[in-house]
Amino acid sequence: MPNEITKSIIEKSWDIIVIGGGNAGVCASITAAERGCSVLVIDSAPRHMRGGNTRHTRNLRAMHDEPTDVLTDRYSFEEYWEDLMRVTKGVTNEHLAEVTLRGSQELTHWLGARGVRFQSALSGTLNLSHTNAFFLGGGRAMLNALCRHAELIGIRFIYDAEVTNIALENGFCEAIDVEWQGQSLHLNCKQLITAAGGFEADLDWLAEGWGDAAKNFLVRGTPYNKGKVLRVLLDRGAQPVGALDQCHAVAIDARAPKYDGGIASRVDAVPFAVVLNKNAERFYDEGEDFWPKRYAIWGRLVAGQPDQIAYAIIDSDGVKRFMPSVFTAITDNSIEGLASQLGLDPKAAKKTVDAFNAACPDGPIDQMRLDGKATKGLTPEKTNWSAPISKPPFYGYPLRPGITFTYMGVAVNDRAQVLMQDGKPAANLFAAGEIMAGNVLGQGYLAGIGMTIGGVFGRIAGAEAARVLNR
Repeated sequence: MPNEITKSIIEKSWDIIVIGGGNAGVCASITAAERGCSVLVIDSAPRHMRGGNTRHTRNLRAMHDEPTDVLTDRYSFEEYWEDLMRVTKGVTNEHLAEVTLRGSQELTHWLGARGVRFQSALSGTLNLSHTNAFFLGGGRAMLNALCRHAELIGIRFIYDAEVTNIALENGFCEAIDVEWQGQSLHLNCKQLITAAGGFEADLDWLAEGWGDAAKNFLVRGTPYNKGKVLRVLLDRGAQPVGALDQCHAVAIDARAPKYDGGIASRVDAVPFAVVLNKNAERFYDEGEDFWPKRYAIWGRLVAGQPDQIAYAIIDSDGVKRFMPSVFTAITDNSIEGLASQLGLDPKAAKKTVDAFNAACPDGPIDQMRLDGKATKGLTPEKTNWSAPISKPPFYGYPLRPGITFTYMGVAVNDRAQVLMQDGKPAANLFAAGEIMAGNVLGQGYLAGIGMTIGGVFGRIAGAEAARVLNR
């Protein structure tokens, strides 16, 4: 027998139901509610772990034509576009990418007006002060602020609720089925917004794209993103976008938990290190570009190595150049001793490090710019910040691929409408956030752009769903 709370949810004719209570879903729900719609938000996680991967974030990347209170200098559309094209290698829907970048210009003000606080522009080694706005208190504080605002304007949230089916016929959604508090609910809605994330926490689904390598992946994001809503949408005829093996994957400490390690598990030593695989061989240019622009390629790089494991080795000078990991580095006074502790062949590791040191140019490096301090005679060369690994003690970090979110999702148009397999937009079904991020991110990643995609398309989805109801 349903209790009074459950009855109020079942019996209410919701204007809009939003599946997913992270950045994209809450931005969508607020936008719709501010336009007079009744909104229910369904989150599969318990309340204390609500919000998907949003609680693990720190910032968003925003275009701006002049300095603001939280961003320095100018980050033009042209520069933003160039950054995105470089990391995606052009694998993107250019129209939707432009919508995202131009829409980012309003995000910090819009969020700030709804209670989100940003910290002052950063200085130092991150090189992000003119591109990324950082949330004061991080993603969890940002999410809590938005949820408080949402509840104040009448939006209803339910947690620990799993969507099991979407009644979708000919691109029209009539209702959804939800398991909540031990009961099966059949909820009617006039408009449905799906912002339920990707499928990174389903390792079997990941293995469909990655093969056996997936068993060695760590999921630094939420354990609740198992792609169940995405699977239902695809089964009901939504048009897929993106490749199964494309994702936001970074190099994280191999000692991190299997799920939910978050940003603290990331290892930022790479630009100032030599990175070896299990055979004690270097396999990529550690100094290719600033870390915020290239850190997200390292998960895929490590995934391509034997047993999906690698090791970053730095010395006592290098260890001062990056934010420390939450995990204590493994240390030794010799390269051979460190290699032994890491499980590497000591002689092979020493040979690789010695060859790297001999190829480094003279003089100090300048980590505040692409300094062109490149090695000479190595394969691969290190093109910037090449300083010898020579001053003991030496520090080592074991690395695994850490997946944050997947890119294979549903195709959308610039109104955030889900496209069906015949290419036509669904009548009352919208998508925002990770579940549609593959429209913009065919591959690669830029620091903060996930939150930008979620915020921009969340607002679009909420506005469009409300516009259809209000016309």
